[in-house]
Amino acid sequence: MSKKILVTGGAGFIGSAVVRHIINDTQDSVVNVDKLTYAGNLESLESVEKSSRYAFEQVDICDKEGLERVFLMHKPDAVMHLAAESHVDRSIDGPAAFIETNIVGTYTLLEVARAYWNNLDGDKKANFRFHHISTDEVYGDLEGTDDLFTETTPYAPSSPYSASKASSDHLVRAWLRTYGLPAIVTNCSNNYGPFHFPEKLIPLMILNALEGKKLPVYGNGMQIRDWLFVEDHARALYKVVTEGEIGETYNIGGHNEKANIEVVRTICGLLEELVPNKPAGVVKYEDLITYVTDRPGHDVRYAIDAAKIGRELGWVPQETFESGIRKTVEWYLNNKKWWSRVLDGSYNFERLGTK
Repeated sequence: MSKKILVTGGAGFIGSAVVRHIINDTQDSVVNVDKLTYAGNLESLESVEKSSRYAFEQVDICDKEGLERVFLMHKPDAVMHLAAESHVDRSIDGPAAFIETNIVGTYTLLEVARAYWNNLDGDKKANFRFHHISTDEVYGDLEGTDDLFTETTPYAPSSPYSASKASSDHLVRAWLRTYGLPAIVTNCSNNYGPFHFPEKLIPLMILNALEGKKLPVYGNGMQIRDWLFVEDHARALYKVVTEGEIGETYNIGGHNEKANIEVVRTICGLLEELVPNKPAGVVKYEDLITYVTDRPGHDVRYAIDAAKIGRELGWVPQETFESGIRKTVEWYLNNKKWWSRVLDGSYNFERLGTK
């Protein structure tokens, strides 16, 4: 039987991938609840927005009355909570928005979902799920070169962003334990892929290189991340919300540990192949790499042990880093209209109703 899934943050990078996956690859319906901050872009959903199984509600997750209206109107069978402020640098410059959205917003959503769930009956109540999507950054820094984050790794967040996400994880687990809300938590590694907002590492490097701009790399570039193709993540999240066990945590990783400098050099190599006609003055794309002062409190290594979700739910990533990064670079080369409207802000002006 098809479900109606309420996705918060469905106009964001990961959220839009989840919405596209549900509409394109399942029979379920989606209610996309998004405030449309700077990172929310409805143009990422143009391929599915006309579907009869898709609905959009522009609501802030801190708006209790707005959320209550959405739940009452759409009567969802599950919630996938992705709405979050997520950029570490922004959290260092201005942590208040991260506290408000990631902590207060999650609390507000939990309370509205709990009241809604309490009023359900029979199978509708028994089958309801609240799926909270989090990050591996809540675990902090890995010491050894062979250590991996597991579902029982203690929390040790380093930035205002990761601390706010850790707080939201704790709230969800408390609502499960105290009120019985049927919740599931997932923690993912770094995502990349199509429709990624250009302030993040991979799209920033691609677009800067195409324009002949410097490629800024923090510190010595040896910070290691586990890279997960966003469409693989979307498949994993859907599997968790439909098949996962209440009360469980699932780590989702791409099995692709790469140092940041290795990622940047891989992008440069692909551009040498795919865009040999370089901007004026550029001999090799790698010549644009520039090392800059490291980020305060920068964690050195993240790596996910994703064995549990593979063992219990049968999910494994379909993309290697090599196949995923090629698809990503090619997508940016073929979708200049999308990213140029992000860079010049026109997508944002239309969202705000201004020119």
